[in-house]
Amino acid sequence: MVSDEQGRPWWRDAVIYQVYPRSFADGNGDGTGDLLGVRQHLTYLRDLGVDAIWYTPWYASPLADGGYDVADYRAIDPAFGDLAEAETLIAEARALGIRTIVDVVPNHVSDQHAWFREALEAGPGAPERDRFWFRDGRGDDGDEMPTRWVSSFQGGTWTRTDDPDGTPGQWYLHLFTPEQPDLNWNHPDVRREHTDVLRFWFDRGAAGIRIDSAALPVKDPTFPEVPETWGAGEHPHLDRDELHDVYREWRAVADSYDDPRVLVGEIWLPDPARFALYLRPDEMHTAFNFDFMTRPWDAKELRESIRTTLEAHAPVGAPATWVLSNHDITRPVTRYGREDSSFDFAAKRFGTPSDLDVGRRRARAAALLTGALPGSLYVYQGDELGLPEVEVPREAIQDPMHFRSEGVDPGRDGCRVPIPWTRHGRSAGFSPDDAAADPWLPLPPGWGGLSVEAQESDPGSMLSLYRTMLATRRAEPALHGDDMTWVTLPGADDDVLAFARSTAEHDEGAATDVTLVCAVNLGTRPVDLPPGADVVLASAPLVEGALPADTAVWYRP
Repeated sequence: MVSDEQGRPWWRDAVIYQVYPRSFADGNGDGTGDLLGVRQHLTYLRDLGVDAIWYTPWYASPLADGGYDVADYRAIDPAFGDLAEAETLIAEARALGIRTIVDVVPNHVSDQHAWFREALEAGPGAPERDRFWFRDGRGDDGDEMPTRWVSSFQGGTWTRTDDPDGTPGQWYLHLFTPEQPDLNWNHPDVRREHTDVLRFWFDRGAAGIRIDSAALPVKDPTFPEVPETWGAGEHPHLDRDELHDVYREWRAVADSYDDPRVLVGEIWLPDPARFALYLRPDEMHTAFNFDFMTRPWDAKELRESIRTTLEAHAPVGAPATWVLSNHDITRPVTRYGREDSSFDFAAKRFGTPSDLDVGRRRARAAALLTGALPGSLYVYQGDELGLPEVEVPREAIQDPMHFRSEGVDPGRDGCRVPIPWTRHGRSAGFSPDDAAADPWLPLPPGWGGLSVEAQESDPGSMLSLYRTMLATRRAEPALHGDDMTWVTLPGADDDVLAFARSTAEHDEGAATDVTLVCAVNLGTRPVDLPPGADVVLASAPLVEGALPADTAVWYRP
């Protein structure tokens, strides 16, 4: 975004594109997206206007949870390619001005990881088990779970093992699926291994890491039950104070490079003050803003989220991040078209109706809203195409959240359906035309109509809007920096959300204020723009100079 030569770190204003490798592009025709497919579309990402790509895990994995069950951090999963190709991809992207952010999952590994296999083989009391959380069960026969903690994927968090002689043995902790045993962050091997993994990828050119479930890794070793209420740092497996020592170690590693690397945290915390602690100058650089992403399409709700987000970041000097969806969240075109346009993991259900025309209009407005806010912007693959959530047939679902809910939750596969690149073809260009296999998730009818090919020459398409928005964001001085001021449009009510971004341009020693206003109409009636407003970009056509419902505009006052 803003060049390093201007003295502002690139990541403070960056546009970062999330690639879910399995679903981005299939280069070898086996039905699974791969690194070759990404390499073939790097110029598309350059032309879109992104500064960096964040890849969800591409490591060797049994894929019990979409790659977040990592078996080997130093190997690429064969379905995606190999280490040499990852290094080539990082280098080719950088040559196009695109940096790479890789995903690291500190809370757990795969049950196929060498450490866990060694732990099972070694048996109770062996030092190999100390890297994990093995505990005896409760009850006379040890057949009751050590705690009643609830999994992030619903259900229990402990699985009982069999001892080497075949008799029932100890239980091990997993906050997610049984295939994802939690690591013991009190163990020096665990801490040492992760700093080594950071260096491994930084040495190969990665510009940063995204830290999965960053508030979870440290546990209270006494394993108390989760209380009904708890104070700061008192939850037994969430937001423990000891975590900050870990991330200070990681920041020291990141800062040790001549071109300092970036730490981005996935932190789901309701308390803004606790959230901000992870963003102190010696910890992470940025963290995902989940509060904004889960709010409904409502001016009061979004204004409050923006306000509290910026206030939480200000004391630590960190930039906010803005994102409309990711590989876990219902896509905005579908979400914003629902009666309840907020997002809650526990509320997902099959058959929830959505008005996609309304959702698409709101998603276009939301793109301009997030693109104008101060901080970095994340774009999940396919959102720039306006892809809706897909209701994947039950027999094709692979996400463990569906199965852990006993079939109630449709899971997250609906936002992971492969990207359409061409109008026609069996896979809409996701795989080569002569591919030997179908895409790993089925494409819905008409998917090619939303493809890159179908949209790139249409000036009114979602893709064209994103390209124009990102190019304007890059070129517009007022959108660089941290300044933001709320404004009120004359005659507008509380359903209009508006703010100004400003900076001073210097020309031959003279400073001129440059201002850009973003206004979003979340109400039901058109709103007049101020006299003399010079429109730069709008998410939909204005009506006789007025801003229609569910429309956003950037203008110079």
